[in-house]
Amino acid sequence: MTFEHRPRILFLYGSLRERSYSRLLAEEAARIIEDFGAETRFFDPRGLPLHGAEPDNHPKVQELRDLSLWSEGQVWSSPELHGNLSGLMKTQIDWIPLTLGAVRPTQGKTLAIMQVSGGSQSFNAVNSMRILGRWMRMFTIPNQSSVAKAYQEFNEDGTMKASPYRDRVVDVMEELYRFTILLRDKVDELTDRYSERKAASAQRLKETAQKALD
Repeated sequence: MTFEHRPRILFLYGSLRERSYSRLLAEEAARIIEDFGAETRFFDPRGLPLHGAEPDNHPKVQELRDLSLWSEGQVWSSPELHGNLSGLMKTQIDWIPLTLGAVRPTQGKTLAIMQVSGGSQSFNAVNSMRILGRWMRMFTIPNQSSVAKAYQEFNEDGTMKASPYRDRVVDVMEELYRFTILLRDKVDELTDRYSERKAASAQRLKETAQKALD
């Protein structure tokens, strides 16, 4: 199959620890989806301020927004902290607006969600990220990954051990790749909304009337 360009996938992870398992999971997933044919980029959240603490022109905020605009699909990988996604993960999502003028940084993009836990398997973080993905008007794929006792699932070099958990990551990345390919030329049609067309039409009528008065 020939494409104008490889699917562009952005990875966000939710921990700054030196051995961050959410980052290691994201890196493993990136290697897998690159093998399928995707182009990947990572956002390093170090130095990203809390939402609202700095103006929108902060360099890390601009970097994150530029990467979101570049992407056709995204992968969010968070640790579960206190039964939910991490604050760092939420801060990154909060800095990506629904609109930038006439541009929508997330609408119509595909999304895969993953989480790591220190204890037994849980789905709290992925459930919350699924809600956020819907709010950001993204096509969140049905499959997801939740890795329990993540400290047991990675080799010293950071690669993931062969296991059913890794098999699930392969499934998720394969599904994300396919959905991104299937939707990439149909995003405008699928995200076209009656209410937005109605509002745009009303604005044009208002501008026409104003020009007539001038």
